[in-house]
Parts: sequence; structure tokens; C-alpha cells
Amino acid sequence: MAGKIMRDITYPVDLVPPDISPYRKGNTGLDYVTTFDSGKPGPHVLVNALTHGNEICGAIAVDGVFRSGVRPTRGKLSLSFANWAAFQSFDPRNPTASRFVDEDFNRLWDPATLGGPRKSTELARARAMRPFIDTVDMLLDIHSMQHATEALSLAGLLDKSLALAQAIGAPRLIVRDEGHAAGRRLRDYAGFGDPASPKVASLIECGQHWERASADVAHDVTWRFLAASGILPPAETERQRARPPVAQRVITVTHAVTIENDRFEFTADYRGLEVIPKAGTVLGRDGSREVRTPYDDCVLIMPSRRLTRGQTAVRLGRFS
Repeated sequence: MAGKIMRDITYPVDLVPPDISPYRKGNTGLDYVTTFDSGKPGPHVLVNALTHGNEICGAIAVDGVFRSGVRPTRGKLSLSFANWAAFQSFDPRNPTASRFVDEDFNRLWDPATLGGPRKSTELARARAMRPFIDTVDMLLDIHSMQHATEALSLAGLLDKSLALAQAIGAPRLIVRDEGHAAGRRLRDYAGFGDPASPKVASLIECGQHWERASADVAHDVTWRFLAASGILPPAETERQRARPPVAQRVITVTHAVTIENDRFEFTADYRGLEVIPKAGTVLGRDGSREVRTPYDDCVLIMPSRRLTRGQTAVRLGRFS
């Protein structure tokens, strides 16, 4: 079965997770959150890693910023390891198991969930971080992907988010998407998702979780983001950039396929960024429901191996 094939794909772990224990105490009152304040006016800029505990390229990039010793010349620079509790259990022999402890940290960022009665390790961390996140003006949230797919900037549908992705200038592909039915992402929380607010966020998918190239992308995008923020000396951000500029293309997501049944199967071994030439092509079956491409030249975005009810199986988009 195609769905089973996708769930059984494994990838080697070519990255070594960094030791983040020296950063636990920080200086904000939150474990693994540190702020460097220039004492001069300017934006509060946050680079966040480990929204998912098995996505270690972001931890490598943030560790690298710490090790660089860089300090802002205006505004504030904050560095955080969000779901450090999940990361603590990372084991290269079972690297997918540490994505979260109880639930996905990146589906909790709406007021009803944050202020509701439900309890979990991830909700406790999100609630603790919320007042801090409320002070952030610019956010880079670093992620990686299940499959060996080209890196993506998930910019959201707001013009300000697209402008930030273009100011960062990498990776090559920018995806404009609404989000997940399963819950709101940190990228879309509060002012980040409000077109009337100057606050802005970008989510970067750096490639397959544990391939070496994902750490290179995370490093490069982090320093490009910091350059775009304007809080660091230009010479420092230029020195740290790892790759030459790229010509970017935009994919706009028009449909998110949410799984409605207990059994979902893809019809082929999709990995992401496949372009399906013909409208009406059957991509998968959600119980008895056929999932078809809605138009010609449909681009598949991040087909999932977590094929369970309520989750996003795949997003469908077209090049702008």
C-alpha cells in the first residue's frame, strides 16, 4: 500500500545534536530563552529552534549564533529552544520519536487553546512562553521536513510575511499557505497573523530533518534573517552568510487536505514538490473519498507520513 510505504521511509541521521545545556538558565526567567539587549531603540528579534524536538538543524543554527558572540547594535536579539523537553529524548536510533512529548507544540497558538483547560507538556511550555512571545516584533521559526525535499519558506498569506521572506532572500521556494486545520502555528500567533500589526514572522523548512544540508540552510537563513532585521552590524551578517543569493519563486497553496477518516492512503510515493500535470488526478483515498488534483500543474507540498484523522495529509498549490 502506498500509504504504508510512505510511513515506513527512513533516513540516516547525519547531524549531531548540539549540547544546549549551557543555555538552560538564560536571562529571561524562561529556561532556554536568552535575550541580548543593545539598550538602543529597535525591534525585538527572535530566532527560535526546536519547535519540534527532532528538528535539530535549528538547534545547530541557534547554537552557532550563541558561539559567534554577536550582539545587537540596536533593539534586542533573543535566542530560544522551544520544546527542549522533547529534544532531551532525541535518539538517533529512533529519531522521529522526539517530535513532541504529549502533542504538537506548533498547533497550540490560538487564545482559546492557550487559555483553555487542557494540560500537556507542550501547552505548559507555550503558556509560559506566551508573555515573552508577545514582546517579539520579528520571528524566525526554524523547522525541517520528513522527506528529502528542497527547502521552503512558509510565508503565510499576508503581504508582510511574503515581504519578509523576500527580504531574507532564501530559500528559493516561498510557499504562501493558510495553515493547518489541526491548530494554529506560532508563525500565525497574535500580531504575526494580523495584517494590521507591524509584527512579522517567517517559518523556514530547511530540508530533510537529519541531512547535513539542512544545517547549512538553517545557518544561512538565520543570518539572512538577522541581516534583514537590521539589528546587527552588516559586516557580521555578511561574513556569516553561507550561500549566494537565489532567484525566488512563489507557490500559493489553494487546498489543504485534512484527513477525515481512520484510513488514508496515497496512490504513489510522494515526497513533495511533485508537479502533477492533469487536473482530476487521484492522489490518495481518505476512506472511500478520493483526493484529486483540483487543476493542472498542481504542486504537492509536504506530503505527510503522519496519516491520522485530523492531520494534514498534503497541501496543494500552484506557482504564481
